[in-house]
Amino acid sequence: MNNKVIFVLLISLVLLPLYASAAARLGGWIPITDIKDPHVVHIGEFAVSEYNKQTKSGLKFDSVVSGESQVVSGLNYRLVVVADDSETSKNYEAIVWEELKQRSMNLISFTPLLKNNRFF
Repeated sequence: MNNKVIFVLLISLVLLPLYASAAARLGGWIPITDIKDPHVVHIGEFAVSEYNKQTKSGLKFDSVVSGESQVVSGLNYRLVVVADDSETSKNYEAIVWEELKQRSMNLISFTPLLKNNRFF
């Protein structure tokens, strides 16, 4: 093989993963590997609390089951949280936007998931 072709192939092999990684950081959803991280748990608790305020519900936060984050003008978090109503525990998908400079959070959506239905 020609040295130029080999050089181009080697550069491609190095740059392609870097491009994919940058694309994921800029707008793509990235799995949260440590769902027990105190900040992630805090966001899950916030989502349930905010939902309760908005709907006058009485859900109690239990845990974060899974989640993803997305870099935007701040961070979006898409979490599956377990919350208890007065009778049972259910899974909910919560999307929370965190504005980093103002250190504020907004609940974007909070929806019940069908049993055994996982988005991620």
